[in-house]
Amino acid sequence: MDEVARILAEQHGVVARRQLLECGLGPSDVARLVRRRELTRVHPGVFVDHTGPLSWIERAWAAVLCCWPAALTHESALRAAEGPGRRSRDDTVIHVAVERHRHLVTPDGVRVHRSAHLADRTLWNLGPPRIRYEHAVLDVAESSSSDLEAIAVLADACGSRRSTAVRLLETLASRPRHVRRGWLRSVLDDVVAGTCSVLEHGYLTRVERAHGLPTGRRQASHRHGTRRAFRDVRYDGQVLIVELDGELFHASTHQRDRDLDRDLDAVAREAAVTIRLSWGQVFDRPCRAGRPPPPPPPPPPPPLLGCRGGTPPPASPPGPPTRDLDPDVLGRTPKVPSRVGRWTLARSPRRPLRWGPPAGREGPSGPAAGPPVLHSVRDIR
Repeated sequence: MDEVARILAEQHGVVARRQLLECGLGPSDVARLVRRRELTRVHPGVFVDHTGPLSWIERAWAAVLCCWPAALTHESALRAAEGPGRRSRDDTVIHVAVERHRHLVTPDGVRVHRSAHLADRTLWNLGPPRIRYEHAVLDVAESSSSDLEAIAVLADACGSRRSTAVRLLETLASRPRHVRRGWLRSVLDDVVAGTCSVLEHGYLTRVERAHGLPTGRRQASHRHGTRRAFRDVRYDGQVLIVELDGELFHASTHQRDRDLDRDLDAVAREAAVTIRLSWGQVFDRPCRAGRPPPPPPPPPPPPLLGCRGGTPPPASPPGPPTRDLDPDVLGRTPKVPSRVGRWTLARSPRRPLRWGPPAGREGPSGPAAGPPVLHSVRDIR
């Protein structure tokens, strides 16, 4: 019974009938354990050590043991590798891969996939055994019902840091008969460029490339407090940052507050302007989001009150004293006399030509009469 207890502990309380027989129990011993409700039947030849509802990991073990030799594949392999945190994935069906030549009755709640490379692509040392992560990602992307779902699978795999686009490209190169191989390669090339979500890939293809915008620097790392963070797109020439906010990490109040702190840090440290876009701007109104980036912003303003101990910036020194002038003369350009031959023009930018003797002389009737002054230019002969 010690060996049976070890198997139950390793397999999350699930055991197969053949394993019980290999441990020295007879058919009557197995029947007695079931009759005493120490074991509960899940599938033909598969039992669990309780009578309550089954968890996902118990259902996965039961499906693998029922179809043995088998391994988790497709969405179930991704679920086993990523854990239960992602709620968007459908966990009602367990996907299992078996050899191509096998024909078996499919248990309830299990979908069987036949593969010619089961032995080479399976990690048998894990519990439960499952297809390698890169192969499972490509299988899910191949069976996706739309292009957006396929892009989401590839971007999530790279964005979660469980794999890289380079490793996915190498795995895709080893599968020459993969459906939509060329299209997946082009998407992975964009992922290599830094598009880590469907929204970021849509911005690259629908906004940046479609409207001839300069190529931005993607996933640029920076320090936010004591943490290391990444900018979605940064345009160094325009000192502009574009953040693409989906619903996964920007929904709660705490997350939105953290995003605003990052925007303030960008202004204070880098003098950069941050623009935040979402699904509507990228997929519904890409032309509005694809306007050319604004010119570089002016130098940042002086720090706010409190940044220097609460002291406001010093006031500018007063200018020179102003003479007591007529209010009509203030702000006007002084009249400059201009001499044309024997004639003198008294000109002003805001007044027409008028009579006026040269400075320091009297009128025409005086003893020091100067040359006459024109009423207008027509008096020149």
